Amino acid sequence: MSDVAICVRRWDWSETSQTVSLFARGAGLIRGIAKGAKRERAPFSGGVELMTKGGLVAIVRGHGKLATITEWDLIDPYPAVRRSLEAFYVGSAMLDLIHAGVTDEDPHQKLFDVLDRSLGALGDGNGDEPATLLRFQWALLGEIGLRPELSRDVSSGGDLEPARIFGFSPRLGGLTVDPGSEPGNGTVWRVRSETGELLRGLDRDQPLSGGRAVLRANQLLGAYAREVLEREVHAMRFLFGPKGLWSPESGPGVK
Repeated sequence: MSDVAICVRRWDWSETSQTVSLFARGAGLIRGIAKGAKRERAPFSGGVELMTKGGLVAIVRGHGKLATITEWDLIDPYPAVRRSLEAFYVGSAMLDLIHAGVTDEDPHQKLFDVLDRSLGALGDGNGDEPATLLRFQWALLGEIGLRPELSRDVSSGGDLEPARIFGFSPRLGGLTVDPGSEPGNGTVWRVRSETGELLRGLDRDQPLSGGRAVLRANQLLGAYAREVLEREVHAMRFLFGPKGLWSPESGPGVK
């Protein structure tokens, strides 16, 4: 098969070979071995590097088996991503989400295009990294069928009454009434109404203003993705961890 792909994981397998996870536009997530990838004159553009796009030729052996990567022709190294620590962390979080959320060999052409555009937009100096990550998270959750319900109460199934603070149940997948300080069944996070409105606007492709609201929405979707995928999105720690670039103002707070 031949395709265009973005490298989301790479490991050195030997001095000259690599194992890689490639998110291909037509074939989905492909895990394989690139034998001799780092040898001179090998058809691998000097090796397969993380967070680069290239033309891929591979022998795919079926689900659960490593593919043999026979060619990799570099198309776009997304150079601007590496000029800013913030951009690099955001790009890394996107790759982590792909690796955690996408099933092997399950095509997602629309999501590939979103990832490609998002990586290309990072590091351009406009300070749009939080908005870029938020739109990407929203697109990914939609593509894999896990986008949260924001229009109805996921506990009762009824309409959401207007409120300043709502609850968000990761187990039920969306907004519900504010639990306040009362213990509930399972984890319920407290979410500002403006966070819900901001996320609803993503479906209407409304412009996103910067600031803490976009960061809160990013943190909410990141935490939700971690819960429903049951996988740690490690790069998110560099953004929202205790010493992360986008650390909350104080404590867990209200998202």
